[in-house]
Amino acid sequence: MNAPIVNPELRLTSFSHGGGCGCKIAPGVLSEILRNSTRMPIPPQLLVGIETADDAAVYRLNDQQALIATTDFFMPIVDDPYDFGRIAATNALSDVYAMGGTPILALALVAMPIDRLPLEVIRRILEGGEAVCAAAGVPIAGGHTIDSVEPIYGLVALGLVHPDKIKKNSGARPGDRLVLGKPLGVGVLSAALKKEKLSADGYAAMIAHTTRLNVSGKALSELPGVHALTDVTGFGLLGHTLEMCRGARLRATLDWSAVPLIAGVRDLAAAGMITGASGRNWAGYGQDVRLGAGISDVERALLTDPQTSGGLLVACDAASVDQVLGIFARDGFDAAAVIGELAAGEPQVDVR
Repeated sequence: MNAPIVNPELRLTSFSHGGGCGCKIAPGVLSEILRNSTRMPIPPQLLVGIETADDAAVYRLNDQQALIATTDFFMPIVDDPYDFGRIAATNALSDVYAMGGTPILALALVAMPIDRLPLEVIRRILEGGEAVCAAAGVPIAGGHTIDSVEPIYGLVALGLVHPDKIKKNSGARPGDRLVLGKPLGVGVLSAALKKEKLSADGYAAMIAHTTRLNVSGKALSELPGVHALTDVTGFGLLGHTLEMCRGARLRATLDWSAVPLIAGVRDLAAAGMITGASGRNWAGYGQDVRLGAGISDVERALLTDPQTSGGLLVACDAASVDQVLGIFARDGFDAAAVIGELAAGEPQVDVR
């Protein structure tokens, strides 16, 4: 049985050329765009900027508080408008959690084809986002709307963190273990959905994973043994691990057999349910990845699979692994697993 289509005459995904975090500009293209960008003077209060492609900007307010500021938005990844709103809002708030912070305020970003989408559909998208923000204790205090060719929804998200508890993606140390909070495969599920090949159970799994808030971030930031945090989104596991390696000037080794996958995604990927973003990701950073002889093309596609509202990736010392896994388990992330480690060396990722 395929995943239900709310209105067969009006599929949200048919309005967009790409969905979810698979809409991101390819990493190689983004690097080229930013390569010669003008660098303005950096005030001392700006604790995190664009230097290491971190999840959010962080600005010191005082000795006890720093402001986290981020934004995220994309085109529909599912056809149900309420689910689309929930996924987009969850994904936007994730960057605050990935910095070790607590979200406090959101602004809605809404771009819709007003002449083609019924107002009730747009209203349901906003209601989905509001439901997630309400669950996170975050008011949506305003926003901006425009008429657009493609439907786009997301949030500006603001949060607070203690300046000493910020977890950058560049803080990892040699010997750290890598722990992944959510299983991979959202991009594969979205590709199957768009081709009407996703079962009802597969759709339920997709929604469950993409709407689970990464609330563990704040508790993880309190652990002295946690040195770096990021969330795995549009560039896939390999891409975001590489960002961590480049920021810290380290080399990562991933154990493919330990990487958690959403049930059924391996078979779907083998059947060709792979996003175009997966290939673009590999083209953008594959030169810095060494795949073991046993890693197949399907497995490579899963390693580069764009994750929408993906899991937290944690770099921690070996002594803190049990605490990290305990926090994930307490918060309902039952698939969290140790997937690799970091060592001194030129920034790259080896997969075995």
